[in-house]
Amino acid sequence: MKTYLPVLKAAAVALAAGAALTGCVVAPTPGPVYGGPAYSSEGVYAPVAPPAPYTEVIPVMPFAGAVWVGGYWNWSRGRHVWVPGRYERPRAGYNYHPHRWSPSPRGGWELRGGGWRR
Repeated sequence: MKTYLPVLKAAAVALAAGAALTGCVVAPTPGPVYGGPAYSSEGVYAPVAPPAPYTEVIPVMPFAGAVWVGGYWNWSRGRHVWVPGRYERPRAGYNYHPHRWSPSPRGGWELRGGGWRR
């Protein structure tokens, strides 16, 4: 029985570490909240620049030909909120253009909507 004791201890430590990690969640922390209009005729408006893009782990393609649409920062309720990426079915004759933030001529930032374009 003594020969199995180190193996059992290592297995118990590995099991405890695995159980501790099951409660971990990786998510962006909410930033400060700002007031001001959220939408304009040009798109979504934010008074502050978006955070750096979030690094996403792209999952395995769910079906042949699937197109990965990367996540982006949206503006909602006075703060930037991460919208996670997803797979979509390709559309014949169209290319996907991602969401992008650009400086607004009136100050602040504008989000130009992404989508499928010919």
